[in-house]
Amino acid sequence: MIHPHRRALRTALAAAACCALLLAGCGGDADSGKSAEAPPAAPIVQGRQLRFPPNHPQLALLTTVPATAASGLTVELPARLVWNEERTQRIYPPFGGRITAIGADVGQSVKPGTLLARIASPDFGQAQADTAKAQVDVGLSRKNLQRQRELFDAGIIARKDLEQAEADSARAQAEAARAAARTSLYGAGSAVNQQLGITSGIAGVVVERNLNPGQEVRPDQSGPGVPALFVVTDPSSLWVQIDAKEGDVASLRPGAGFTLQVAAYPGENFAGRVTAAADFIDPNTRTIKIRGLVANADRRLKGEMLATAQVKEAMQGTVVPAGAVTLDGTRHTVYVQTQPGVFEPREVVPAHMGPAEVVLARGLAVGEQVVAQNALLLARLFTMAREDAAPATAQPAGRATSGAAGK
Repeated sequence: MIHPHRRALRTALAAAACCALLLAGCGGDADSGKSAEAPPAAPIVQGRQLRFPPNHPQLALLTTVPATAASGLTVELPARLVWNEERTQRIYPPFGGRITAIGADVGQSVKPGTLLARIASPDFGQAQADTAKAQVDVGLSRKNLQRQRELFDAGIIARKDLEQAEADSARAQAEAARAAARTSLYGAGSAVNQQLGITSGIAGVVVERNLNPGQEVRPDQSGPGVPALFVVTDPSSLWVQIDAKEGDVASLRPGAGFTLQVAAYPGENFAGRVTAAADFIDPNTRTIKIRGLVANADRRLKGEMLATAQVKEAMQGTVVPAGAVTLDGTRHTVYVQTQPGVFEPREVVPAHMGPAEVVLARGLAVGEQVVAQNALLLARLFTMAREDAAPATAQPAGRATSGAAGK
């Protein structure tokens, strides 16, 4: 016999499908003794199929759709907008010192050479002094070389003394050129004033400022994890960092196009193209980093915005709604309607699982009817029907044994 709890569960499922069953004898005499109409017969398992009685109320819940052939599929991948590093400058202090003035703030447009901040730096003053001393040494070495040439022409000194003076003069000039190049790199002249000007090297917009007047800075405060004093970038184009799955890499080669969507502008698409792809897979997320480029001439897109990259991929196989695929352990299953009221489970192999559609590599043919809604309900009914069928086959033997024992 069917377990009472299982019968109650089946009755509840049937009631959810057909709302409430009509009571027999409705409107008749309350004392007529007529009982309520019995619930519909339960579906039964025959082989690998679950068969429903005709006009069973739960059939209305099992919506089916035909499997279609996969051609082009739009895949959505998580993405993030970052500054275009080819047009971005992060400025760190080349010398230690104290901030004495700030010439630019966040949002300000700058050009190459625009003063961003000024630092009073004894270290930079030492570099300026080295340049001044090197220039003095150049003048002294030139005078010494001139005297040595006159003495050599008079036959007073040997040639090696003249050659030594020429070498000393060349070394002094080289040192002066090196020192002058070092200080001119930071916009300093010949004066020793210890005033270091931090300037922009590119045209763009100041998007980050991490210093205050009077703040002490050091050249060792730089590198990964340390904020730059200023970040200047050209926001007319942005990089897009896409986290792609292994199966999506073939559609994201350099030069491939994609569509970008951001929450700030719902329903609006931004065109981008892939510029580079990583050669390794992240072992933690099992994704591959893809870098793209998107135009931003109107500066509507902002750095660090979260976005969705839509990529069109060519796939082979069959397409079914995502709700049609159930997971049992590691196996994916769809339920196929072979004829009206008859369903059978089919193990399938997904090639791509999206939020709305799933592409199946094998296990299902184009045109087969699959249960698209309430597939989990059907799976539960399968389980219940199998559990009911197992003791039913054992009952005749049990009764025969009981009868024999009674004799």
